[in-house]
Amino acid sequence: MPDQQEKQNSPPTRVAVVGTGNVGATFAYALLLSGWAAEIVLIDVNRAKAEGEAMDLNHAVPFAHPTHVWAGDFADCAGATVTVLAAGANTKAGESRLSPAMKNTEIWRDIVPKIVKHNPQGILLIATNPVDVLTYAGWKFSGLPSKRVIGSGTILDTSRFRYLLSQHFRVDAKSVHAYIIGEHGDSEVPVWSLANIAGMRLPEFCRVQGIPYDPRAMEEIFLQTRDAAYRIIERKGATYYAVAAGLMRITQAILRDQRTVLSVSSLKQDYYGISDVCFSLPTVIDRNGMEEVFRIELNEEEVGKLRHSAEILKGTIAKLNLA
Repeated sequence: MPDQQEKQNSPPTRVAVVGTGNVGATFAYALLLSGWAAEIVLIDVNRAKAEGEAMDLNHAVPFAHPTHVWAGDFADCAGATVTVLAAGANTKAGESRLSPAMKNTEIWRDIVPKIVKHNPQGILLIATNPVDVLTYAGWKFSGLPSKRVIGSGTILDTSRFRYLLSQHFRVDAKSVHAYIIGEHGDSEVPVWSLANIAGMRLPEFCRVQGIPYDPRAMEEIFLQTRDAAYRIIERKGATYYAVAAGLMRITQAILRDQRTVLSVSSLKQDYYGISDVCFSLPTVIDRNGMEEVFRIELNEEEVGKLRHSAEILKGTIAKLNLA
C-alpha cells in the first residue's frame, strides 16, 4: 500500500464533465454524493449554465463529501482520470437514437481534440447519442488507443432488461444475469441463450420453480426494454437518471480499478467476423479503461442479429466523413 508521503504527492482524483444538460448535471450530482472524485470540473458551451450547476453542487458539499466543483474550460481537463462527454443535441420525441448523428459528430469534431490536447492520458467516457457512432468518432478524432475511448453503450438497456425480467420472475434485479448487446438503439440484441437466474437458464429456472416459460412474455419484455427511452421521452422529454447511474457505475470501475464486467461500447475487431465498428459487449473495465472484451458464445440467431446491428451502425458511420 502507498505510504503517507506517496498519498500526499498523488494528485487529487479529477473527473471532467463536458455538457451540463440533464445527463451531465445528474451525473455530476451523483458523483458528488459518491465522494469518488476530489475534483469535478463542468464544461459547457453555455458558460453560465456550467457556472450555475457548479454553484448548486457546491451548496450540496456540506451534506456530502469535501469536493472542489467549478465551471472551467477544456484546459481544466488536464489530469482528469475520466472525461465524461454528455454534450450535443438530444433525441426528440419520435426520433431514433441515430437521428442526431450528423450534428453531434460535428460537435465531437470540435471538442474531442480540445480535450485530448490538454489530457492525452485520460479516458473518454461517451454518453451522447448515437453513443456507438460517437464512440467511434471519438476514437477517430482523439487519436487515443481504443481502450481509452468507451461509450456507455447498452449498460442502460441491460439494466432495463434485468429490471423487467426481475419484475416478471419476482426476484431481485441484481439476481438476474442477462445482457443486451450490439447497438444502443433499435437494432440491439437480447442474449436470451445466456440469460439466467441463480445460474439457471430461464427455461430451466421456470421448470424448477414450476412456472410456465412464456416466449411471448419474454418478447414483450424485450420490446419494453428496447422502446423504454421512447416511452419516457414522450412523457417527460428526456431520460437521465438511469443513464447517469450507468455512467457512475462505469466511472466507479475505472477509478477503483475494479475489473468489472459491463456492457459498454468500444471498438471491435474480428468479433464473429465484425470489425471496425463500435458496439456493446460484456467488457472488463478497470483503471486502464477497456481491458478486455469477452467473446461470449452466441447462438446462430443472435450472431445474425448482432451482424445486422453492426451493419446498421457502419451504414451511419459511412455517411459522416470521419476519415
